[in-house]
Amino acid sequence: MIGTPTSPPRRRFTAEQMFFSLRRFLRRLRSMALSSDDAAAAVSEDDRRPWEPPFDASKPAPPISYPITELAALASRSYLSEASNFHLPFNRASTPLPCPGEPLPARRRLLVCHDMQGGYRDDAAPQGSANPDAYALWHWHLMDVFVYFSHYLVTLPPPCWTNAAHLHGVKVLGTFITEWEKGAEICREMFATKDSAQMYADRLSELAAALGFDGWLINIEVKLDLQFIDNLKEFVNHLTKRMHDAVPGSLVIWYDAVTVNGDLSWQDKLNKYNKPFFDLCDGLFVNYTWKEKYPQDSAAAAGDRKYDVYMGIDVFGRNTYGGGQWNTNVALDLLKKDDISTAIFAPGWIYETNQPPDFQSAQNRWWGLVENSWGVLQSYPKELPFYSDFNQGHGYQVCYEGLQVSSDPWNNISCQSFQPMLKYTGDEVQTPVQTSINFKDEQFSGGGSVTVKGSLEQNVIFSEQLFNGGLYMEDGSVLLFYSVNTDANCVVGLSLDLSSRNKGNTSILIADDIATFHRKKQNRTYSSYVQSDKVAPQAPDNQNWVLYQATVQSSASYTSTGINIVCTLKTTGEVNTESEEDGSSEANGNRSLPYHASLGHVSIRNSNDDKLFPPAKSWMTEGGYISWLKNSNTSKLLSLKVSWKLNTSRQASFMKYNVYVEKLTADSNAKASRSFLGVASVEAFYVSNLQVPDEVTSLKFIIQACGHDGSRQELEECPKFFLVPVDHSV
Repeated sequence: MIGTPTSPPRRRFTAEQMFFSLRRFLRRLRSMALSSDDAAAAVSEDDRRPWEPPFDASKPAPPISYPITELAALASRSYLSEASNFHLPFNRASTPLPCPGEPLPARRRLLVCHDMQGGYRDDAAPQGSANPDAYALWHWHLMDVFVYFSHYLVTLPPPCWTNAAHLHGVKVLGTFITEWEKGAEICREMFATKDSAQMYADRLSELAAALGFDGWLINIEVKLDLQFIDNLKEFVNHLTKRMHDAVPGSLVIWYDAVTVNGDLSWQDKLNKYNKPFFDLCDGLFVNYTWKEKYPQDSAAAAGDRKYDVYMGIDVFGRNTYGGGQWNTNVALDLLKKDDISTAIFAPGWIYETNQPPDFQSAQNRWWGLVENSWGVLQSYPKELPFYSDFNQGHGYQVCYEGLQVSSDPWNNISCQSFQPMLKYTGDEVQTPVQTSINFKDEQFSGGGSVTVKGSLEQNVIFSEQLFNGGLYMEDGSVLLFYSVNTDANCVVGLSLDLSSRNKGNTSILIADDIATFHRKKQNRTYSSYVQSDKVAPQAPDNQNWVLYQATVQSSASYTSTGINIVCTLKTTGEVNTESEEDGSSEANGNRSLPYHASLGHVSIRNSNDDKLFPPAKSWMTEGGYISWLKNSNTSKLLSLKVSWKLNTSRQASFMKYNVYVEKLTADSNAKASRSFLGVASVEAFYVSNLQVPDEVTSLKFIIQACGHDGSRQELEECPKFFLVPVDHSV
């Protein structure tokens, strides 16, 4: 994936092409390297990856995601055999797209190509890892397609990326790439016959369908003899058809590298040298060294398929239009003007190069440039129930209903909930209050909360959009739950924006302190006000978070277009809610006071949609691959796979499962110690080296189902798996 000569492809490598090959080699080194901070460690350890020899995929071990590196392994289907691949069940994505089978919208689109530190880093642990500062994306509302990229032969997206992307309506592609002389040998074997070309296409489509992602980026970055081109075209054609059959709405996208003449010659546009491949699949990822007029040329060549042409932008800035990096918006602005799609390559540049002041701030700033150029491309919620605890998939603790269940740092992108669409206002704009995701303070749920902090004038009502919805309402009522943690003089509410083609726009404010908002209604007016009531917490020991519930009447003529957090300061005195006078004009009304409040979660569901969890007896649980090791004179280590499934015809549909363990002893009066082990996205969890003191007589593993509305089954009613320790001498 590097620059290209502008002249038509030639059989013989010119000096210019040799120059680009050198650049490609340097880029290859960069893609395989770790960040500069880790370079020394990587060299000393030779950066050996977990799946390299003597790795045996059939042996039980902490689950990992890994690529297929050899053509024989692809042909053998060994990855999809549970007998050959212990890790297979953990690598299946569990979150479907909101509208499976739906094609991409008929507008310019934004594709994001991952390429971060060679791939398969912290994200290669399907059950998560312990690095709270691991790389992640959370600006899903700004993209349409996500490609997981590495330089291995078959790059299979770790399920955490598919789960998070699908939740937000973003399609996910894996990568098939051939490079260098080994890649040329692979191509000669694959495309020796039409049958072999079709067989390998079948293997790729099987993988995508089985693992739950949406297609492939095909990058043939080698020179090929003409005799292989027809079978290469058959491979692309057959793969596209098989993918569409197996996964409706799926995509196969061709990368601008080898030409129809067999030359490795990057065209930087759609033209006659790569269009034969484009015509057989769903799109073209154009190499990122294009010139100013090339997008127009490509749009003209594509005709009515111009949105299927994705003009590449390299965020590292290697000969890319506009220079990439903090000037990526220069290329985006041009492509927006030319009304053609884009493919942003390696946004991990922010993380890899340690952009200041910190990753969170720099990432929000960079994606703010993208949003200012191209706008918001996704909207949610689109259906009920809707739940978000603003979890980015990492944190320094794990909390549920305000109580900490684990103090260990963690990351697991599969745990992302719907991400708020907070806007980056820019360094030059100083606002009196700032809205951010807070990871350090105590949380209501997951690992983060929305915190508004700064100073507000007494008269001011501050509001910021969290979600840009497209939810068609129904006649009846909906229940809305939310949690807040505020300073004594701070008030937090939520507002819903509603739109009707016949009745216009309206807004509903939901708060427990309606009087304060009424007093200030000349500063911000809402169409109606709904009182929210405190809900008795399930965890009464929690004194900081307050849970509220409200019932909102809805009408089928309206669409919910926004959910906003609304903040103000408390006022004193009697308030006449029927009065039109502005009660906020009291003395000191313009005085600024400190403001600090957090929103822990938002949950919306239909009032008649009561979540009933299957009772414990409805589940079958089992333990497998049980292994005991002596740890010391007083304890032993346990490893096992715990799995569960419903023993009824009912299909399980849960957002995730929390897994706990209780260590029971012979002392019936002693309270069992309960530990949070982690989160499962599938119906299995691998426990590795659990320390079990010798006085423990029984282990109770608890599997807690979590609903899509954020509800959790009571621990006493959850399915359980019991295990009696064996003597460590056995």
